[in-house]
Amino acid sequence: MSTGTEFESKVVQVGDHRIHMKIAGGTGPLVLLVHGWPESPHSWRHQMRALADAGYQVAAIDQLGYGRSSKPTAVDETRITTRVATTAAVVEALGAETAVVIGHDWGAAVAWTCAWTRPDVFTAVVGLSVPFGGRGLMALPGSPRGEIRPSEIERRIAGPDRVWYQQHISEVPGLVERDLERDVRGFLTAAYYTVSASFLEPVPELRTFDEIAGWLRGTGLCVSPGTPWSSYYVQPEKLPDWLTEEDIDAYTEQYEQTGFAGPLSSYRTNDLDWELLGELAGKTLDVPALYIGGDRDPCTIWGRDAIAIFDEVAPRNHGCVIVPECGHWIQQERPDEVNRAVLDFLAAVQP
Repeated sequence: MSTGTEFESKVVQVGDHRIHMKIAGGTGPLVLLVHGWPESPHSWRHQMRALADAGYQVAAIDQLGYGRSSKPTAVDETRITTRVATTAAVVEALGAETAVVIGHDWGAAVAWTCAWTRPDVFTAVVGLSVPFGGRGLMALPGSPRGEIRPSEIERRIAGPDRVWYQQHISEVPGLVERDLERDVRGFLTAAYYTVSASFLEPVPELRTFDEIAGWLRGTGLCVSPGTPWSSYYVQPEKLPDWLTEEDIDAYTEQYEQTGFAGPLSSYRTNDLDWELLGELAGKTLDVPALYIGGDRDPCTIWGRDAIAIFDEVAPRNHGCVIVPECGHWIQQERPDEVNRAVLDFLAAVQP
């Protein structure tokens, strides 16, 4: 399996920002990979080699605020429209006119929005974990296309005695950063384990908003006031087979150097992003699209409303692949299934 160390690093200047990436492959069509939180280009190590071997030019970027990319200091500098513009500029900086964009977690929200708002650049899209959510980005239950302001639907999900984790991150700037940075390696190890199928139990059939919200309230996604977020994550007795000490080393080195303030900034722009994308409410996603979810991933569970209307909101979609016995870290937990689905999709959409 790929370790990620064999890929070349590249830095490009796009407008006011510096974007670092790992690149592989040659002269084939460009595939741009956008990681989630708390991850890095390393999370795409298995896909980069498979895509390069299939002839594609591959670039896995450090998102704004992460790794060796620029660290904007104002929260609104990491708004979704800036992330889309920066990602589109990366395509041009790499000498391409178009690209297929693939994202996971927050990277999926960026990837969907890139293809939704800039189909002239992003000609196809794959989203992992988080389904297409329109102006709402996170495809939350009860608001699959962003019908309701994010902070409002988050309050409804959490209920009167809990706080949705994204609101918890936003409430007191610096609070979560101090919590997580006390033991970066410990937090990352516990987070990767606790939100994977190595820890998560099979999820019962949940149909209504109240059923889904009730299940979410029993997870670390809904925080009791005054309780550190890190306390909801469990340390494994040993690492699962899909995650090595070398992988933890790679992530820990990055976050010990950069901290969590930049990476967490995207959680603090949810309402602003919703307002910025308001004029696009109801617009369909008009490029070929594929969704890949894990059957135990909380994002797949909360995104069931969005998955159910995928045919309606993405009329050129190539379906939804739900990977069995898989948690949140889909491309790392089940790389063979993800690679097969992505390569089949790319073969179908390439001219």
